[in-house]
Amino acid sequence: MHRGLLNGGSYMSLGQVYRGTTVPTKKNNVKKILHLGGAAKKKIEPFFDQCMTEMTEALTADSFEGSEKQLQKMSFNAEEAALLGMDDIELKNIQLQFPSSRRFSGEGICAEKRVHTDRGDIVVAVQGDRSKPAIITYHDLGLNYVCFQPFFNFVDMRALLESFCVYHVNAPGQEDGALSLPEDYVYPTMDELANQLNYVLGHFGINSFIGFGVGAGANILARFAIAQPSKVDALVLINCTSNQAGWIEWAYQKMNSRSLRSRGMTQGVLDYLMWHHFGRYPEERNYDLAQMYRAYFTRNVNPTNLSLFIDAYVRRTDLGIARETETIKVPVLNITGALSPHVDDTVTFNGRLNPNNSTWMKISDSGMVLEEQPGKISEAFRLFLQGEGYAVIALQKIYRRTNGTTVAVQDSHIPTT
Repeated sequence: MHRGLLNGGSYMSLGQVYRGTTVPTKKNNVKKILHLGGAAKKKIEPFFDQCMTEMTEALTADSFEGSEKQLQKMSFNAEEAALLGMDDIELKNIQLQFPSSRRFSGEGICAEKRVHTDRGDIVVAVQGDRSKPAIITYHDLGLNYVCFQPFFNFVDMRALLESFCVYHVNAPGQEDGALSLPEDYVYPTMDELANQLNYVLGHFGINSFIGFGVGAGANILARFAIAQPSKVDALVLINCTSNQAGWIEWAYQKMNSRSLRSRGMTQGVLDYLMWHHFGRYPEERNYDLAQMYRAYFTRNVNPTNLSLFIDAYVRRTDLGIARETETIKVPVLNITGALSPHVDDTVTFNGRLNPNNSTWMKISDSGMVLEEQPGKISEAFRLFLQGEGYAVIALQKIYRRTNGTTVAVQDSHIPTT
């Protein structure tokens, strides 16, 4: 009840009620006071009647009408009272739902093509106008081309796709819904996986391309650039490793490979894949993103095929490059995340590149930079392409002044050189 509805006498009456009915809450008389039983009930009745009488006299007809409406709003029905009287509310039939894997698909339209190679067919997804310059992507362990879809459908990258055509290459047996490879199938080595790109170029009539790879895919693109420098215009490599696997990595990957073949996607393999892509404690940075990838690894990856890809990656050879002698001749943008477990590998790789045509970048507050920092990567990618002489379509806004306030009128695609 509002203070305005009470006069001074009412306050005095309520004070008497408080003093007459309030006693220390001891263990022996708590229940009696709460239930207003015995002497407490007898004490409160006369004071309550006196209080109500004085309040009724003080209220006018209008104020009584208004307070009645207010009291009606404050009243509880039987259902609400029952809920308030419950100590705990038990939620039943609640099931945890993970985001669908189609979250990766974004809004881009990719036409999947099967390309014949000397080591079997591979799936290549084409995104964009094939008459434009080519960008070829290659994925990391446990993923396929759909991992690039959110990045290339990012608002800053959509305009870039107007100037290029993207060819997403999948390693053998790594695409969504892939059947298990035959038992007698010998999985290609890293050098043979790099050589398969020649079949992709021939199938689509590509003379040269810009490489965009992550992890194992970055290593494959680097190998191709070393072997075929005339067919590569530039490289954007994320978390690229240039040396062979160490003993610790070899042991972990061998355990993961055996587990995948014998028991499928175990918790140990799942934790390793999360560490490989995100670094430590990804749930603390982005819980929903981490859960989405956990669900994707569990439901969409063929364990047998992934074990073969892991075996090929762990048996990789050193790239055999050095800054003072033979190194990658094409321009390289070498990127890693500050929270990625592959920072040291990218530093080693950067020390083996020509500083005149290579750039090393470490993106803060991220491990999987394409998902966690797409804005920074898209800007770095666009500036890198501009530095190589490409006319990139940049997404800019046209502004106008209205009553002293700057207002965005429309988006404008402005070619920059």
